[in-house]
Amino acid sequence: MNSSLQQMANLIAHEFAGISAQELAWHPQGKWSIAQILEHLSLTYSGTKIVFERCLQAGKPSARPATPKDRLRAFLVVRLGYLPSGQEAPAGTRPKGLVPEKVISDLARNIAAMDEIIRACEQHFGSDVKLVNHPFLGPLTSDEWRRFHCVHGRHHLRQIRRLRKLMEAQ
Repeated sequence: MNSSLQQMANLIAHEFAGISAQELAWHPQGKWSIAQILEHLSLTYSGTKIVFERCLQAGKPSARPATPKDRLRAFLVVRLGYLPSGQEAPAGTRPKGLVPEKVISDLARNIAAMDEIIRACEQHFGSDVKLVNHPFLGPLTSDEWRRFHCVHGRHHLRQIRRLRKLMEAQ
């Protein structure tokens, strides 16, 4: 597995190791719980896997030409590591209320499967090719997709840490 994605998988696993079912479910009004954040992350990994599978099956990248807005957003996220807060998650990545134990068991598997298909597309089409579109960042290369998932994962790990501190304060 890509070393950055492996490190992200390890950080995620470490963050929820030993967490109780009550802690997984707790959340402030209007905010996601830790279980919901983990489900969201898992859904982003499985969703990315699906779009890359379609790309490989089609035999060609599905990325459209990048707009100046795409290039700016991608630069901020994948180059500078800045993920703005307040952006609503795409519908397919919003938590659906899956059983937390299932989400946790699927997380590492979904990251590995996503990495495997990204690598297959990279080998087939090249590492410098914009392969598929991200819903907010536009067309990305394989490496840009990996960096996005690392930045996105760190963003949500900070949220999990804040939730745990809020729980401890109560």
